[in-house]
Amino acid sequence: MPTALITGTSQGVGRALAERLLAEGWTVHGFARGAQTFAHAGFQHHVVDVVDEAAVRAAVATVAASGRIDLLVNNAGGAALNAFLLTPGSVAESLMRVNYLGTFHCLQAVGKVMVRQRAGLVVNLTTVAVPLSLEGEAAYVASKAAVEALTKVAAKELASQGVRVVALGLGPVDTRLTRAVPHASLAKINEAIGRPQGTTMTQAVDFIFSRIHDADLKSGSVEYLGQIAS
Repeated sequence: MPTALITGTSQGVGRALAERLLAEGWTVHGFARGAQTFAHAGFQHHVVDVVDEAAVRAAVATVAASGRIDLLVNNAGGAALNAFLLTPGSVAESLMRVNYLGTFHCLQAVGKVMVRQRAGLVVNLTTVAVPLSLEGEAAYVASKAAVEALTKVAAKELASQGVRVVALGLGPVDTRLTRAVPHASLAKINEAIGRPQGTTMTQAVDFIFSRIHDADLKSGSVEYLGQIAS
């Protein structure tokens, strides 16, 4: 029975992906800052803020003590909509800490476990906002661009140890957060990536799930759900 560790499982894509893997017979460990609202025999919740390096290391050690870690999905993150000239430095710093450093801490801690196993897959979630260079999202885009760069470098360093690292990017997914974004803004992004009908939670999870199970998935690759013009 394979084991996955997913960050940000309290809601949204993280929770939906956890439920999908559990339904497929996986054991799932979830990291979230607060309490978890669902229970399953194969699921174990860990109260962890991914920004806290020491907390991440301790929690990963707990997970590893119970067996292998076959899959890490770095899903936890934040977003903000601000014109660049009006974006407070504190917002940019917060996004970089959560999106980039949170991914860095988890990848580093779990990567050491996977190197000892000589096997493992790491999926870092990113966004179509990076290749689209979306206006009004400079701080968010920069933090996710850093995640993509980290993915490529880590993939090279860990390849000889049997560990694959990839990044998968999503457009707007129908969640509580996106419902607060103006419809015209979402429609513009969805049109740009060739998904005028948008992306449901099920479609987002199907995309991630399919890539996880693709034996030909190339380490260091960055793939997006949608058509991104070169």
